[in-house]
Amino acid sequence: MITRRTFLASSAAGIAVFAARGPEWGADAVLARIKPPVFPNRDFDIVRYGATGDGKKDCTEAIAKAIEACTQAGGGRVVVQGGTFLTGAVHLKSNVNLHVAEGATLLFSRDPKHYLPVVFTRFESTECMNYSPFVYAFDQTNIAITGKGTLDGQADCENWWLWTGRGRCAKPGVGQQQDRRAIVEMGDKDVPVRDRVFGEGHYLRPVFIQPYRSKNVLIEDVTIKNSPMWEVNPVLCRNVTVRGVSISSHGPNNDGVDPECCTDVLIENCIFDTGDDCIAIKSGRNRDGRRVGAACENLVIRGCTMKDGHGGVSIGSEVSGDVRNVFVEKCRMDSPNLDRALRIKSNAQRGGTVENVVFRDVTVGQVAQAIVDIDFNYEEGAKGSFPPTVRNVLVENVTCKKSKYALYLRGFENDPIRDVRLSHCTFEHADQPNVIEHVQGLVAEDVTVNGAPLRI
Repeated sequence: MITRRTFLASSAAGIAVFAARGPEWGADAVLARIKPPVFPNRDFDIVRYGATGDGKKDCTEAIAKAIEACTQAGGGRVVVQGGTFLTGAVHLKSNVNLHVAEGATLLFSRDPKHYLPVVFTRFESTECMNYSPFVYAFDQTNIAITGKGTLDGQADCENWWLWTGRGRCAKPGVGQQQDRRAIVEMGDKDVPVRDRVFGEGHYLRPVFIQPYRSKNVLIEDVTIKNSPMWEVNPVLCRNVTVRGVSISSHGPNNDGVDPECCTDVLIENCIFDTGDDCIAIKSGRNRDGRRVGAACENLVIRGCTMKDGHGGVSIGSEVSGDVRNVFVEKCRMDSPNLDRALRIKSNAQRGGTVENVVFRDVTVGQVAQAIVDIDFNYEEGAKGSFPPTVRNVLVENVTCKKSKYALYLRGFENDPIRDVRLSHCTFEHADQPNVIEHVQGLVAEDVTVNGAPLRI
């Protein structure tokens, strides 16, 4: 059964648009361009530069010395092994592979002063000068974080998480609300980024790992936990591989991987157990995102496992620079604390175009809300002058055992969601009728909901 206020007639447009694509478009074409960096066979053990793995001595300077020696030598591995190493911000440089060996831990300081001076970064997709991400690279080439060790951000309700000012970690007099409003206003008024200075005395949390304006990036096999905010956030990067990473962090805004304004990204065989979206694809917020004007495009997400989180794969809400060509394949999503499988969220302040999204061969055990959720009413909703565009979405060979809704699709009356095709899908135990408002070109082919054919 379908409930609707306005539902525009189905058509074959959704099928035709995918059939017309040429061989240069598709997951295989993206994968052919992605090549992880290769590093010289040289090791620079941080212990040789003064680090001590007792979890107490500050090893920030020793790690920086090892990185500098490695890059000056033409590249190699900076090796962390044999203990727990306390550190502040780590800044990667070209041709450096930060290798955290199995059994080793990089333990990041709880003191915000260890992430100063401020660097050129983003907070929730708006450019600013803020605390350094825990692991940061700016304008670098051929960089990596590898190994089967652990990166522990030590975030909890006593540090970092309480800066949200809300939820279970809230404390009187501490919170990001004023700073969050200020940074959005600065973006809307085109304040020069050099003058958007936060850091000490403010409450904008840094992300964990952020390569910024870099190319040939590899993050592989490490375990990441207890992040202040987003965990892996490549921005304006090209040729990015995130492979075999395990992320477990249940703090506020603890997204797993957030590719932002990036081109050619592979995320595969990762495990997500997060306090927010497992994967969230972004391209800048509001006027600031339109000013930068860089899309996030050509992404392949495959073989991943999503446990807790707001969305298995989300696109948005910060999509002002556009998102296109996203391929999600052969993933497993299953948790009563996972809200949605595929989520696309925007509003009339974000604007942006999201197009060419393929979600296929995905097995969903259960989600708390919807299997497919496309919603223009996120946060500010219709209050804005930049209505979003979502078009050309294919959902194919997807199964789900339990959800509240199979489909939750809400466009605007004068700005419908366009060309969504569902093919060969089985959705069981959907508790509520589908919600479909303002959708044009919705096609269902061999799709059942609670044992009955989905009729459009």
